[in-house]
Amino acid sequence: MNPATQIPPSEAHGVALTERVIASVGADPHRRILDYSEWAGPWLTGEPEPLPAGAPAWAVFPSGRPLPPSLRRWLAFDTGLLRRFGWLDEHDAFVPRPLGELARDEFGDMWGSCFDGVSERFDECFLLPGGSDSRRVLVTSSGDDHGEYPVVALDVDDIPCVELMYPGLDVYLAHTAGIVTARGEGYSCLARDRVYSRRMITHAQHLFSGEFAEECFPDL
Repeated sequence: MNPATQIPPSEAHGVALTERVIASVGADPHRRILDYSEWAGPWLTGEPEPLPAGAPAWAVFPSGRPLPPSLRRWLAFDTGLLRRFGWLDEHDAFVPRPLGELARDEFGDMWGSCFDGVSERFDECFLLPGGSDSRRVLVTSSGDDHGEYPVVALDVDDIPCVELMYPGLDVYLAHTAGIVTARGEGYSCLARDRVYSRRMITHAQHLFSGEFAEECFPDL
C-alpha cells in the first residue's frame, strides 16, 4: 500500500483512480470542492450532467491532442464542474486559452503579463479550482505513460512562476476530493512520492527540461 495514497498502486492512476473520485463525489455530491474556500462551489450543483454522445469534445482537443483517459471518464459522469470553469462552450466544444491569456483573466494585466513569454509552449490550457492567490491549470502537452497531461500551479507571490503540481487530472481530482494525500513541502511534492514520482519526472522533462518549475517575467 502506498503511504501517500492509501490505495493499491494498481488503482492509483487514470480511469481506476477517477472511478474512486466519482464514487466519493456521488456519496456527497454537493459538498464544497475546496474546504478552505467557497468560490469554487460544490462538486455538483444538481444532478450529474454527462457529456452528450457525439458532442465535439469527445473527439480531440482543438490542438488535435487526444483527451486523457481521466477526462473521458469524468465527462461521461459530469460536465457541470468543467463548464463553470470555462472548459466547454454552449456547443459542447472545448474552449482552451494560452497560459498568458488565462493568467491575465485570473490575475489582471500586471501579474498576468508575466506568463505571456511561456504562452507559446503552454498554448492549450484549462482552469481548475484550487488555490487562493495561486491557480491550478491543466496543460495539454506530451502525455505520460498513462496518457495523462500535467496540472501546474501558477503563483504570483514574490516571483511569478509556473510549477508542476500533479501528473494528471486523475491525481488532481483525487487529491482535491481527499482520496490522495500529497505529503511534503511545495507544489511539486508529489515528485517525491513513490507512486507518482515517475510521472512527475516525465512531465518535468517535457515542460521544464527536467526542472519542476520556471520563473516568469513580463516582456520588457
